[in-house]
Amino acid sequence: MKYISFLLVLAITITLAVLISRPIGPVPPVAPLIDPNHGFWQNMYSEDELIEEELSLPDLSNPVTVVYDENLIPHIFAANKKDLYMAQGYITAKHRLWQMEFQTRAAAGRLSEIVGDIALDLDRMTRRKGLGYGAELGMEFLEKNDPETLEYLKSYAAGVNQYISQLSPGQTPVEYKILNYRPEEWTPYKSLLLLKYMSDMLVGDRDLEYTNLRKILGAQMLDKLYPDLPNEPDPVIEAGKVWDFDAIPVTKPDSINYPDETWKMDPLPQPVEGIGSNNWAVAPSKTKNGNPILANDPHLGLNLPSLWYSLQLTTPEYSVKGASLPGALGIISGFNQNIAWGVTNATKDARDWYKITFQSEDRKAYKYGDEWRPTTFRVEEIKIKGQEAFLDTVVYTHYGPVVYDKNFRGDRQDVNFALKWTVHMGSNEQKTFLLLNEAKDHKDYNIALDNFTAPAQNFVFASKSGDIAMRIQGKFALKWPEQGKFLMDGSDPKMEWQTYIPNDQNPQTLNPERGFVASANQHPVDSNYPYYVFDNSYEHYRNRRINGRLRQMDQITIDDMKALQFDDYYQQASEILPTMLSLLGDAFKENDKAQEYLSQLKEWDFYADPNQKAPTLYYIWWNDLYGQIWKKWDEFGVPVVKPNSYQTIQFLLNEPEAKIFDVENTSEVETAKDHVQKSFQMMLDEMGKWEEENGDYAWANYKNTTIQHLVPQFKAFSVSHVYTGGGAGIVNATSGRHGASWRMVVELGDKPTAFGVYPGGQSGNPGSKYYKNFIPVWAEGKYLNFNLREESEAEGVLFQTTLK
Repeated sequence: MKYISFLLVLAITITLAVLISRPIGPVPPVAPLIDPNHGFWQNMYSEDELIEEELSLPDLSNPVTVVYDENLIPHIFAANKKDLYMAQGYITAKHRLWQMEFQTRAAAGRLSEIVGDIALDLDRMTRRKGLGYGAELGMEFLEKNDPETLEYLKSYAAGVNQYISQLSPGQTPVEYKILNYRPEEWTPYKSLLLLKYMSDMLVGDRDLEYTNLRKILGAQMLDKLYPDLPNEPDPVIEAGKVWDFDAIPVTKPDSINYPDETWKMDPLPQPVEGIGSNNWAVAPSKTKNGNPILANDPHLGLNLPSLWYSLQLTTPEYSVKGASLPGALGIISGFNQNIAWGVTNATKDARDWYKITFQSEDRKAYKYGDEWRPTTFRVEEIKIKGQEAFLDTVVYTHYGPVVYDKNFRGDRQDVNFALKWTVHMGSNEQKTFLLLNEAKDHKDYNIALDNFTAPAQNFVFASKSGDIAMRIQGKFALKWPEQGKFLMDGSDPKMEWQTYIPNDQNPQTLNPERGFVASANQHPVDSNYPYYVFDNSYEHYRNRRINGRLRQMDQITIDDMKALQFDDYYQQASEILPTMLSLLGDAFKENDKAQEYLSQLKEWDFYADPNQKAPTLYYIWWNDLYGQIWKKWDEFGVPVVKPNSYQTIQFLLNEPEAKIFDVENTSEVETAKDHVQKSFQMMLDEMGKWEEENGDYAWANYKNTTIQHLVPQFKAFSVSHVYTGGGAGIVNATSGRHGASWRMVVELGDKPTAFGVYPGGQSGNPGSKYYKNFIPVWAEGKYLNFNLREESEAEGVLFQTTLK
């Protein structure tokens, strides 16, 4: 205990120093913070030191039993679903209250209330994108169409609020104390906000950048550098699938007049490199025990407290276990007695931009065809800690909110850009997961997915009966080719989304002949699919490595699937490094240090294991090479997106003397060889500096995987220098700040056999021994036993609590 006390005192001291030196808001009063009865001292105890055998939840209809295993994973046993979700709300808040509230404040654009005006621009952007508006529409949808789900959300909120009402000042999470505010009431609206927040985290668009590139490069060169479909796709739905439906005709306008300008303002933040995911399921015919096996590992930001919170939920009808999102009901990725499921991001372009032409300066009407349509105004009051509130007026059109205008990021140009996004359409994603939690078969799975609108996800499925399936689900607009790829003219009705693809025509497969289904954020389908499919950010490496391994494997076991999730093979390096070495030639044969590095690269087996040095050399060299090739793109003076790594490598492999490699304004004609040699020299310079300052350049040391507190300034509550391999674009996609946020493997026999882990711990309290205890397990590619528990099971019980 004394060590925990010392470390937490040190952490708080460092955090306060950071706050004072780099404040994110007014520094809290120091006296209450160090008060031994109410301050941070009270957050030094772990949950097993604060056991409460009974807790009062007056709104329950029946007592609920909560059994904690040795990892502080709660197993909740309730007589009915309303009690179950109330208990889930209470227990989740008990361990993750601050995280729940912080994330929904971020989703609502309310961070300025607690950290001051440093967050004002972020709050404005969040509100202008309409996340709160989307959650409001979600509430309206539930009130009109699904009162049952709304009642469950109310039960969950009641559980959270009963915990808040019982929360003493001393036991208030330490982040509230540091930031000097108190928790507020939870509502169903906040649960919906959380799901909209996830959609915003996972969706991207490049309409602005593609519009600029089309103007600069011309349509022909744009198509060459940025093809909608790569030459050899290995899509989510198996290539060559025959679609057994009659496609809805879509009419492309005879003439398309895109806004003919380049635009300077900064685009919306995009999902960062490393956000993605893997999932797959293998059929009984390919497994040793004759049972289907399912695996899922979502790749998101590596944060503390973890994005996920593990638990089991049990009623007399079903038991479900897996990873939940603190603030949302049920299990998001998990299994029950009959099925297992998991999700990856489908990377589908689901938001489009329209240039709005207002009738006058008052912006009360905008042009649409031959008429002027009225706008509506939404005044966003953003409260700021220690200051007057900021009022931001957002104009709404039938497309959606005008995000960019004269009042926001339009100062360099006269812009009025409206955002159309499926998040603004009223939906019920919460019901999808509630139905999946108690689903029994493939039919139930499909019924559950019919409720899911955004963000687009690849839902993998396996059942005890032996079925495996994959469905790409979301509300997808029916578009003509290239619609939504560029900024569109909002005054032209021909630019409208025409209708939506029916759910039963979304890409999906059941029990394919190859014996497996898999997704890794790659293209969803091949060219046989009858509808236009586009996104800028499809994956090209993890998918081919996973599919290649699954094709080769037979007599598959759970251990095989664990090993594949932790696979460190650097597919990209294996495909381009030999060509880079060949193009380099003997240019550095007289340089001893260069020869040392080249020897390591030539002997490399392409596995990015933590102790290997070659991955560091390749990573730096490749990034310098990529940067050199597309350096001239930085000189365009407007936002653009550079060709992706896969397409760049195709040029290096197949057209090393292509015009794209030539640097204008030089007397010579540069080829790929020139860029390879120059970038190698750059790598030598960078490595010399690195070794001088840091010494060992083993891969784990260089990439410095860090699991960061949700408030980045709270560095004392983060964990850096996690010793693990992998990297972006690798199946084990563990980079510096992103990676497998949850790993799960489930075999569906007579009883499911399950394993899972995530990089954090069950507790949200930095002073608890359960705050980060999973990290070493996760970093080594190991797992926790995740089997379903019976209420009477005594083995491995940490403690038990009765709610009544």
